[in-house]
Amino acid sequence: MSTRIGVLPDDIIHTFLNGDTVQRVNNGSFIRLPHPRSGLPALFFPHQTPSTSTICELQAIEPINQRSWFIGDEVVADGKLLMITPVDPVFLLIPILRSFSPKDGTPGQFRTADDIFEEAAMKLEQASSKDPIQAILAKDIATFTALDCCKDALTRICDKQELPPDIVVYRFSATKFVEYMRLKVENLLKGNVIDESRTLVRSLAKDGLMEDGKESLLKAGRLKIACDLVAQYIPPDLRTTLFASYDFTELDTYLEKLEEERRATAQEVAAKTRKRTVKKEDSKEKVDKRKASAPKPSQGVEKLKKANINGMAKLSTFFTKKS
Repeated sequence: MSTRIGVLPDDIIHTFLNGDTVQRVNNGSFIRLPHPRSGLPALFFPHQTPSTSTICELQAIEPINQRSWFIGDEVVADGKLLMITPVDPVFLLIPILRSFSPKDGTPGQFRTADDIFEEAAMKLEQASSKDPIQAILAKDIATFTALDCCKDALTRICDKQELPPDIVVYRFSATKFVEYMRLKVENLLKGNVIDESRTLVRSLAKDGLMEDGKESLLKAGRLKIACDLVAQYIPPDLRTTLFASYDFTELDTYLEKLEEERRATAQEVAAKTRKRTVKKEDSKEKVDKRKASAPKPSQGVEKLKKANINGMAKLSTFFTKKS
């Protein structure tokens, strides 16, 4: 079996290394689920112990240039780094809950969790690729929805009703979903994730938002970046709904004006460049015209140019004093 280099969460490493009792989930294998933003198949790793459960996303970080890993005396030719990072199961529930939601935007009917997951698994498997490498299987959906963390996540973005005797039914709620996403945005801002990223800070500085007197614009800019980060895991229409829940009017107006100024500057530079180019071309054309219009030397001159002058006395010798 080929060797791969990966980074795993501490709890998973602890479980593997110490032989703790684990509720085997899908034989400890990766499962394929639709990515919450694109809907395309992606690999995830379910992990459940008697006390906790998590679902992790597998991402491959591949360098631009060819790299290798050295492990002891072995060389691993594949220089990719596999990152196995926990992901909120709420995101993974989105394509599952919406796979059978009404297309007209109405809330739909309340149903039990088992009914929701069974129908979603069937629909996603039928709609997926026939290629076994890209197919989303019903058993993978069942593996994910059997996790305790998935069942807990269901209550965060669904309306819930309790019916006697002991029956609980759920229905996806776009309102609760946006409220939950706003909490994630707020947590990103409180956690200083943006301020600790040089790339994100540079993007704020590039737009002039870190200058004195632009505190309100900077606050809106940080908020918009946090929304963008969260939106990496939600579909485009819900992304639009999330952004619409905030007021970015002042920031958008400022950025549009800044972009217009940049375009005007770029056009001015381009115009000056074209003017210099045309001037050089005109100058070259004038030189070429002067060369073309210059009189051609006579045939006698041309013959003299080709004459053999070896051994001939120079003209100056006829004007020197005789000794």
